[in-house]
Amino acid sequence: MNHLERITIDPKVMHGKPSIRNMRFTVSQMLELIAGGMSFQEILDDYPFLEKEDIQACLNYAAKIADTKQILTIA
Repeated sequence: MNHLERITIDPKVMHGKPSIRNMRFTVSQMLELIAGGMSFQEILDDYPFLEKEDIQACLNYAAKIADTKQILTIA
């Protein structure tokens, strides 16, 4: 399975926010955990329904979104 196939967008799940495998766990939630300093293993221990590939998919998805030709400042 391609990592990006793990990221789903469905208007009926989390109001259409990108989520992991159509679960009620969004990419942004995952990124906040990582940014907060949690290790992959800590995340997997706290959320046993997730897989290491889900974490990698979220990071890959974020990298694709950040790869833009236009830079916007965040206020």
